[in-house]
Amino acid sequence: MTHPAATAPSLALLLNGNLPDAHGRFGPFGGRFVPEILMEPVLRLEREARAALADAEFQATLEAEWQTWVGRPTPMTHAVRLGNAWDLDLWLKREDLTHTGAHKINNAVGQALLARRMGARRIVAETGAGQHGVATAAACARIGMPCTVYMGRIDARRQAPNVDRIRRFGAEFVEVRTGDETLRAAIDEAIRAWVADPIDTYYLIGSVVGPHPYPWLVRTLQSVIGRESRAQILERQAGSLPDAVAACVGGGSNAIGLYHAFLADADVELLGFEAGGPANDDDRHAATIAHGTPGVLHGAHSLVLQDQDGQILETHSASAGLDYPGVGPEHAFLRTVGRVRYTPVTDENALRAARDLCRLEGILPALESAHALAGIQRWAGQHPGATVVVGLSGRGDKDLATYQAAGIA
Repeated sequence: MTHPAATAPSLALLLNGNLPDAHGRFGPFGGRFVPEILMEPVLRLEREARAALADAEFQATLEAEWQTWVGRPTPMTHAVRLGNAWDLDLWLKREDLTHTGAHKINNAVGQALLARRMGARRIVAETGAGQHGVATAAACARIGMPCTVYMGRIDARRQAPNVDRIRRFGAEFVEVRTGDETLRAAIDEAIRAWVADPIDTYYLIGSVVGPHPYPWLVRTLQSVIGRESRAQILERQAGSLPDAVAACVGGGSNAIGLYHAFLADADVELLGFEAGGPANDDDRHAATIAHGTPGVLHGAHSLVLQDQDGQILETHSASAGLDYPGVGPEHAFLRTVGRVRYTPVTDENALRAARDLCRLEGILPALESAHALAGIQRWAGQHPGATVVVGLSGRGDKDLATYQAAGIA
């Protein structure tokens, strides 16, 4: 497929803080494509979010929650044995060590505090791998807010431990049995609940997708990952930046959060790895940037997997968190201007990379994160000895059944 031509001035606008623009656009991507009943709620959300993020008291509360409840800053682990095996100087940003076990909690607690500030009466959320559902349920328990989490039936079956955790935190759990019964269907149901009560219901989106201001808001909250990573690698590497920074990309919140502190560093290569599905199967994947075309999904214009008639295609990935037919509009923009290079990784290669991390470093990664590891292993063949930071977006407890089936106990 073709993408719009890359232009350096567009990237300069992003780095100068001028993107998204007033209409929520990252170049040709983003915007607000919502029913009329939701236009005022999303406009209000932008006003309230900008006011909150500029408010010293709100920021102090959020920072305190990140430090004393979430467990930030998360460490940067030097993966020496795995790095030696792959001929890399390999560093892992350990979002798997946050409370609830993934980067999702950074955004969930921030938006939960915002919902309380806005006077919402309840929160609804979608989840795929379950980590955003767990994080939202935990954050709502923390602030005393009723919560409903929607999850597709297929994802609920393969992520049963997270379903249990969602319920234990007191959230109402709704298993979605319509559509493709994965993340896309869960988002559809959460949006329906929001449309039915847009004043008292706060929709807590878990990734950098959806109508503006969500891609900007989630990126702003997740950018703590990149700020910490940049400071940590500079300290550990005596003032030197890495050769590359890498993350897995589904909707893209962990990746965009990691990338943002490095966007202006031209010598740092930024790499994103999508779900390529089974090897030698061109029809079963969730590699939106590699195979998608411009279109509108869940309130934003971005790259999506669709047929010639604009109907959204079903996706496949062994990892529930990457099993989504769209991607955040800022990722589509960064692909267009050439700042980030995105490539697919097969299920099989991700499983092998997870096995290597387990056996050489004693770390069980989320299957989503394993895609980034596998991608970096492949990239290392052309860049021996390079220094790389990989975002380890979550822990792998939720994926034990899949690992066991693949021979990883």
